[in-house]
Amino acid sequence: MNKLLFTLLFLSVFIFSCTKAPTPVNPNASKEVHKLLNYLYQIKGKEILSGQHNYANELLRSTDSVIAITGKTPVVWGSDFLGNSTRQDVVDEAIRQYKKGSIVTLMYHQVKPFDHDSLGFQRSVKGMVTDEQWEQIVTPGTDYYNMLIVKIDAVAEYLKQLQEAKVPVLWRPYHEMNGMWFWYGNRPGPEGFVKLWKIMYDRYVNHHQLNNLIWVWNANGPRDWKDDEAYPYELFYPGNDYVDVLAADIYKNDYKQSHHDQLVELGQGKPIAIGECGILPTPEFLQQQTEWVWFMDWARFIWRHNDPEKVRELYNFEKVKTQ
Repeated sequence: MNKLLFTLLFLSVFIFSCTKAPTPVNPNASKEVHKLLNYLYQIKGKEILSGQHNYANELLRSTDSVIAITGKTPVVWGSDFLGNSTRQDVVDEAIRQYKKGSIVTLMYHQVKPFDHDSLGFQRSVKGMVTDEQWEQIVTPGTDYYNMLIVKIDAVAEYLKQLQEAKVPVLWRPYHEMNGMWFWYGNRPGPEGFVKLWKIMYDRYVNHHQLNNLIWVWNANGPRDWKDDEAYPYELFYPGNDYVDVLAADIYKNDYKQSHHDQLVELGQGKPIAIGECGILPTPEFLQQQTEWVWFMDWARFIWRHNDPEKVRELYNFEKVKTQ
């Protein structure tokens, strides 16, 4: 009888551990992705990784500012594939950062599919498209859809270099999609943003076989601010089969408990993160909002919008992990 009970106990523990093991949404994810995603699950509720975004034309400036202020190096290094002329520089620095121990997160401020990349953030990433334009963008076979694929494919070639270098990437495209300021924003429902997300996911996972990406769905913290609204997360969520990590951008010190709790509920156990912030969270916030696995301050905000003493206090907080 004791032997039988032991066998049943062993089997139950084994089955439980198997069901709890994190599985990337890409079934062909690299071993580096498995390792990093498993690490995020391990620290969930226990630690939070420090992070810093850097503009693509000054790839170390903001991280170096954190080091100068705190004497410590952020764990997460971030940048952007927005500009054509800087993409190779971003890849080269990402590889260097990974080799020296950083976790890499990259985003893509994609301009409108029918615009030239040189138009950049203010003239083409920002600003909505019409309903007719949107329908063409997400409908295979149209001119706008083909233009979209050209832009997606162009960035894929840089991500392939990172795959060849065995660099896992926290990949967070089309962020703040629940807001009303970017061309892909405020498009709720299955024919809205969800369709755009799945187009990129399918193109990268199945066509380009990019297996080094951890898919980070990065909304804005919902808010009811006049002419600057951000709508409920769930209206834009493609589902847990397409997302590894859920994140929220939190600016103007708007660290509502609901921003955290609603992501936890939506992700059903997946890790959540502060994808971007301006004013850094305080240790008090992190004691209450325990599930964040990383925070990342936006480029230059570390000295423009943060008190150095508060930055040091955060970086010395026992739950905050640095290199």
